[in-house]
Amino acid sequence: MRKIILGIFILTSVIAFGQQRRAIKTNEDLIFDTDQEEFLLENTFDGILNHDIHRQVTTNEKLNFSQTWDTETCFSSRKRNSFSQMNDTLWLCVGDTVSKEFKIPFDGYVTSRFGPRHGRPHQGIDISLKTGDMIYAAWGGKVRYAKFNKGGYGNLVVIRHYNGLETFYAHLSKLLVIPNQEVRAGEPIGLGGNTGHSFGAHLHFEVRFYDIPINPDHIIDFANKNVRDENLLVHKDIFKVNYPGVNPSRIRENNLDNQEEDEHDHEQDLTIESGEMVAGVALPIVNKLEKTTPAPAREFRKYHRVKSGDSLSKIAKQNNTTIEKICQLNGIRPTKTIDVGETIRVK
Repeated sequence: MRKIILGIFILTSVIAFGQQRRAIKTNEDLIFDTDQEEFLLENTFDGILNHDIHRQVTTNEKLNFSQTWDTETCFSSRKRNSFSQMNDTLWLCVGDTVSKEFKIPFDGYVTSRFGPRHGRPHQGIDISLKTGDMIYAAWGGKVRYAKFNKGGYGNLVVIRHYNGLETFYAHLSKLLVIPNQEVRAGEPIGLGGNTGHSFGAHLHFEVRFYDIPINPDHIIDFANKNVRDENLLVHKDIFKVNYPGVNPSRIRENNLDNQEEDEHDHEQDLTIESGEMVAGVALPIVNKLEKTTPAPAREFRKYHRVKSGDSLSKIAKQNNTTIEKICQLNGIRPTKTIDVGETIRVK
């Protein structure tokens, strides 16, 4: 009888121990809990969540697209995909039949839009936050990448969605998900932070279609915290890189490698000719008449990184401006408490 009781006790203990949540600590001191061990063991998933879109893209021989399920590399296509040969239009349902819900990744001020920034391509949008603020998945899908990225993104989560898109959540202070994990729209995926090539805590958020960046404002109405239209028409014009105020034939070039160290494109200096490829996107071809037209003057911007003892009035005085102007540039109130290390635009 004692042997039977002892056996039951041991069996129960083993089962209970196996069901406990495991604390996992990465080499970047990012701590999260999970009781879904199968995420770590899964190796048969082909990465296709929207078979209809994938079929239309991969059967087009001119596009010759690739997109693997790579949990170690930020851009799974190695940025080889190009829409320069795309002559057709694909219909993509942003709220697909599997996961119609949408959640704004973080409800904060948009401080930097998609497009040129200081002569560099900024391929997402920046949303102000405080370190530790919760970040949420925009749509349902599956986590493909969740680790520290040496290319500038810092702690990065990449989610592949059922609608055919991927979203990037960069500069996080902590990761709350792991690769192969299924997530729903609005599920916490990380905490906001200031890791990687970042000056002040914020969320860098990108939307990509087969590794090609799309302006998130085309899809999401950040003011009203909802999608603009359930229907997204995917054609080559939506991927064109426009540089308002900058002559496309005179953008500086530095490095267009596809290596991990250079993955954070919005931190690179570029020098390219019109019609060349940037991260798989063809720049608009500018005719000779347009090239001779003087480019409008670029907007000058100046930023201040908050130090101990700083206040809005002190910063305004040091930069020969006013508190009202600083608040207008940053979308804040005069009563806002500024944190040490925070970056504020002053001009």
